Amino acid sequence: MFELFDTAPPDSILGLAGAFRKDENSEKINLMVGVFKNEQGRTPVLDCVKAAERRLLESEDTKGYLGIDGAPEYVRAVQELLFTPEHDIVQQRRAATVQTPGGTGALRVAADLMHGKFPTAKIWCSKPTWGNHPKVFAAAGLEVAWYRYLDDTGVGLDFDAMLAGLNQVPAGDIVCLHACCHNPTGVDPSLEQWRRIASVVKERGVLALVDFAYQGFADGIREDAAALAILADALPEFLVCNSFSKNFGLYGERVGGLTIVAPHAAAAQAALSHAKACVRSNYSNPPRHGGAIVTTILQDDALRAQWEQEVAAMRTRIADMRTLIVGTMAELNVGRDFSFIQKQRGMFSYTGLTPLQVDQLRSEWSIYIVGDGRINIAGVTPSNVRRLCKGIAAVL
Repeated sequence: MFELFDTAPPDSILGLAGAFRKDENSEKINLMVGVFKNEQGRTPVLDCVKAAERRLLESEDTKGYLGIDGAPEYVRAVQELLFTPEHDIVQQRRAATVQTPGGTGALRVAADLMHGKFPTAKIWCSKPTWGNHPKVFAAAGLEVAWYRYLDDTGVGLDFDAMLAGLNQVPAGDIVCLHACCHNPTGVDPSLEQWRRIASVVKERGVLALVDFAYQGFADGIREDAAALAILADALPEFLVCNSFSKNFGLYGERVGGLTIVAPHAAAAQAALSHAKACVRSNYSNPPRHGGAIVTTILQDDALRAQWEQEVAAMRTRIADMRTLIVGTMAELNVGRDFSFIQKQRGMFSYTGLTPLQVDQLRSEWSIYIVGDGRINIAGVTPSNVRRLCKGIAAVL
């Protein structure tokens, strides 16, 4: 039977990673995959994570299965990080959380849940959105539709067009929103614009699914949850898919969560029962170790403070690289204003480069970025930024 298979097309990002590995240029630059890198170009293990793992090594007494929805203490820690311990959603137990294998696992459980209960509902994504969003949703059976997001420059938000698109979404459909650090563009709405988005979602009677993968990478851990707080004030129910890959550096541990916010506690528990049924028929229960690391850190005052400092350092490094790119492009006098890169937020930036220019960067400069012009700012370092900017200048 397998002889009948054609080779599946490679993932647009992971496929390029193979080409990068084969490139023999000693000055090659990888700005494709969305992982944080330090100034030495390495993805570090956070000090707070190492400390938590030492504790776990000494105290852990089982590798037994977790429950279908994960560890209760992890569930509580996730909800309090998203909303604060004092929030009505937490206090009134209007939230139910499923511990998942990364943010992608959370998205898939959410998609399975929505398609299973609302089989005719479409999910509407920003155009563009993270490249895996439509694949995950379609694999679960959801039909994917689109609303406009970027303006004609390709590097800024067309909020009027976005709002007009959201106003066309039928009641009962689902809208995928990025809480902060929009992937792939780095372009986020303002808080006032978020209030208008929340109002439209409520008026249209649609369900918001919020992808929250970069908490702490824009303005701060609490500040980056501001859009979530606005939605929580306006909407009786919504979904949040969060990830700890970036802000804890736990990429390979696959740690995330799906949180269902409902009008009251009974509805939350009923929704949880269906989410657990989706999990049981998929991966059965989540991995233990990564979630235990997150819980250990968030429940210990000293480790929590250390984590917040390390997240701040990562956030500052990304912001510094944005400033350095803009300054270097200005020095090179390329005839184009790149200040938009400082306005964008988080790990990613849309550069406005065309697919042809992206190909030139790869073939002539061994600079690897995604075909749509997205670059991982966290992959830029003081030692490679000038070469990156010279390459961009050359292909413009």
